[in-house]
Amino acid sequence: MTTDWSQERLLIYAPHPDDETLGCGGLMSKAKRAGAEVYVQFMTVGDTADESPKGFSTAMERHTEIKKVSEHFLWDDWHMALPGDAYHLRLDSVPRVDLTRLIERESPISIARLEPTVVLVPHRTSYNQDHQATAEAVHTALRPSDTRLRHHPRLVLAYEEAADQWRAEPVDSPNLIVELEEEDLLAKLHGMELYGSQTHSHPHTRSELTLRSLSVLRGMQAGVCLGEGYHVLRHLA
Repeated sequence: MTTDWSQERLLIYAPHPDDETLGCGGLMSKAKRAGAEVYVQFMTVGDTADESPKGFSTAMERHTEIKKVSEHFLWDDWHMALPGDAYHLRLDSVPRVDLTRLIERESPISIARLEPTVVLVPHRTSYNQDHQATAEAVHTALRPSDTRLRHHPRLVLAYEEAADQWRAEPVDSPNLIVELEEEDLLAKLHGMELYGSQTHSHPHTRSELTLRSLSVLRGMQAGVCLGEGYHVLRHLA
């Protein structure tokens, strides 16, 4: 499958700030270099206690990081759907119908308003409940129907993150590899640097070495130097 990214309008769903860079950072760089439009729909963010060197990050800090990353990748727009601790790491408590309506029509960059040609979502096998809730809600929003009545993106992809492999059952390897140039990988790595509250040293799923190693592995599987792996959910030729 060959894609002319210059003709595409990408809409990426990120459960939290940094998921879009971890999963699609290379593609965002490649697509923008080609002339594509790129939009990011964040689902939620809140104050977070984690295992980073700092140990704690606030929602305000995360919003500041988003602005820096947006400028770095030259996003055309982004939106935070459900900010606050009532939703952060609790999206599984929000009725799917409400998440689906937001994704389908209510967000300023909803599918109905933006009419993207490519939609990218987290993989539903993630152990993280917010990732699962986002993946399932987008899946519902993109349900088959009459294309004369509802917009259907031509290409729907699930992106991968290193931690997605933490499952009791086997996880299929990506069936689509997007070839990256070194500058695309460097853009991805720098994007994660700008998420300073979320970066970690190796060994960690968000370390620079992990991201580079996964890119080398996916590239090798396609016979190229560097790549990013995706699962094809819909491809309308």
